[in-house]
Amino acid sequence: MTTMDSKLAVKALAALAQETRLATFRLLVTAGPTGMSAGAISEHLGLAAPTMSFHLKELAHSGLIEGEAQGRFVVYRAQYDHMQQLIDFLMENCCEADTRCAPKSAAV
Repeated sequence: MTTMDSKLAVKALAALAQETRLATFRLLVTAGPTGMSAGAISEHLGLAAPTMSFHLKELAHSGLIEGEAQGRFVVYRAQYDHMQQLIDFLMENCCEADTRCAPKSAAV
């Protein structure tokens, strides 16, 4: 797995720092690897197609989601590896100054 740098982290966090995009990403995480079409996402969130398209573009540009053409539709999926890299980046130096504090993922 590649590591994330500050610029990529800022881009991902900026994409998630908007209510519709955060809801979209969470919806795609819930949908799992099958993903959802842009139309289904729009319908679920009650947004017009052009508005949804803008938000999907921003999330895709950040690397948090990916779209795949399937016939006339584009199916979007959360990019779990990219989100995990972001989480790892944020937690990279967790408790470095206090060894009594260990992140849950580090516990054995």
